[in-house]
Amino acid sequence: MSGYNFLRESELHIVHGGNRYNVKITPALSFTQTFAEDAYQVKTLHDQTKMFQGTKITKANPANFSFETHLTTEKDESIVLDLLTDYDTSSGEQLLKSFDMFIVTGGSTFKLEGCVITTGDISFEKARPLTLSVSGQAQKLSRVGDESFSLPGTLQSASATRTPTKPLLDVTVGGNTIPHLFSTTLSVQNNIQWTPYETLQAGLNVNNTVNNAMYPSNYSLDNRVLSGNITQFSADANLQGGPRAANFNTFNESTTVRIKTIVNGSDFFDANITGVMFTKRQDVGEVYSQTLDFRMATSPSDLGTIITY
Repeated sequence: MSGYNFLRESELHIVHGGNRYNVKITPALSFTQTFAEDAYQVKTLHDQTKMFQGTKITKANPANFSFETHLTTEKDESIVLDLLTDYDTSSGEQLLKSFDMFIVTGGSTFKLEGCVITTGDISFEKARPLTLSVSGQAQKLSRVGDESFSLPGTLQSASATRTPTKPLLDVTVGGNTIPHLFSTTLSVQNNIQWTPYETLQAGLNVNNTVNNAMYPSNYSLDNRVLSGNITQFSADANLQGGPRAANFNTFNESTTVRIKTIVNGSDFFDANITGVMFTKRQDVGEVYSQTLDFRMATSPSDLGTIITY
C-alpha cells in the first residue's frame, strides 16, 4: 500500500545559525516551486505557414512558502518573529536573516533552502489567540528523504507546555487610547528582488535535467513597510474632546501608534511606532465601525527595536 503525506502529520523545523527549532504551526501550511518555460514559435515541415510552440525549460522560479503559528506565553516561536524583523549583521549589507526550512511528514522530508520571510501579519482580536502568519521565498525546494531523514542543526529545547495567549489589548494613537476597540492587525513587508541568475552557459548545461536547472541564489532588499489597521465600533464616546465630525473620515500625516498586549498583568507584545501616517474610514455592517489604516512613513532601520516580544 502506498504511503500518503498528510498535512495534519507535518512538522516544521527551522535551521538557522547551526540551531534547529521545531516550530509548532497551525494547518495553514503551504510550499511550492515552479519552473519557468521559454516558449518559441516553430514551423512545421509540411506547412511553413502553420506554427506551433516549442519549449525550453532551464530555470526555476523562487520557491514560495507560508505558515501560521500561535504566539504563546512560553515564546518558543520567537525565532520566527526574529527572522521577520531582524537584519543579518554578519553580511555587511542590509539583508534579512536567511534560513533553511524542513517539513517532515509521515513519509517524506522536504527542504526549502535559503528562505527569506517577506511578509508577516500579526492578528489581534478580542477573545481569540494571538497569531503570526508569515510567507516568504526560498532558493530551492527538494525532497531530501523519508520521515527518518537526519535533520541538521542542534535541536533547541522547547517548553513542556504550550499556552496560546488571549491577551488584553491596549492601542493608542497620538497618545490617546482607542475606545470600543474591536480588532487590530500589524503587518511587516520586506520587499526583495532576486538577482538575475539566468546565464547562457548554465542554460546550455541543463539539457532537460532537473538537477542542472538554474536556481536563484542572491537577492537585494529594496525596502521595508510597517503598516496595519485598527477597527473600533462607532460610538459617541469615540470622540475625544470635540463633536463627532472631528474624528469622522479624518487623516494625519505624522503621529504615533502603539500596540500592546498584556498577559497576567505584564506587557507581552509591544509595537511602539513613530512617524506614522493614517487615514480613517467608515465601515457599514451589522454594527457600524470605523477603521484606521496606518503606515510608518519611513523605511525602518531596525524593526527589532520597534517590535518587542
